[in-house]
Amino acid sequence: MLQIIFYVAVVAEAMTAALAAGRRKMDWFGVCVLACVTALGGGTMRDTFLGHYPLTWVADPWLLVICCGAALLTIALARFMAALRWPFLLLDALGLVVFTIIGCNVALEMGQPTIIVIVSGLVTGIVGGILRDVLCNDVPLVFSSELYATVAIIAGVLYTYGLQVGIVHDVLIVGVVLVGFALRVAAIVFKLEMPKFVYDKDIR
Repeated sequence: MLQIIFYVAVVAEAMTAALAAGRRKMDWFGVCVLACVTALGGGTMRDTFLGHYPLTWVADPWLLVICCGAALLTIALARFMAALRWPFLLLDALGLVVFTIIGCNVALEMGQPTIIVIVSGLVTGIVGGILRDVLCNDVPLVFSSELYATVAIIAGVLYTYGLQVGIVHDVLIVGVVLVGFALRVAAIVFKLEMPKFVYDKDIR
């Protein structure tokens, strides 16, 4: 189940990145690069931090083909994408939680301590979007919009401690996915955000 949702989430992330590239008038190569960076950047950063090799997309090169294919499909279907905003938001919410769980599993398999397991899940879930926004010269949405990183942290904590207390694995996965997905959707619908720090004084 996780693997299927993972591939669906990779496609969704690649397509949303392609739209971001289109808004920046990138060429087709730029669109494909941004799609790959967004969909696979979190896992790549996680594996690099943890020394987990080969990288996910090196072990499974078809992920690059899937990302590029999704990006090019987005170019072809761009005129219809505005009508699919909510399906993409829902797939992104689902993907965030699944990426987080997968990231936690990688660290757990390496015998990392609990805090590193949770950070591994967080990095896997959010870094791709951060890289996308940086490459598009935007302030990363994860730092300024509805709850996103917080949802990944909560999902990682629930999953990690759920394993420690002995909850049945399949039941735990379903529970974490449902809770994380519900939190992210609630954040979108009700505009739930972290408190913002605003400082506009010039100290020079």
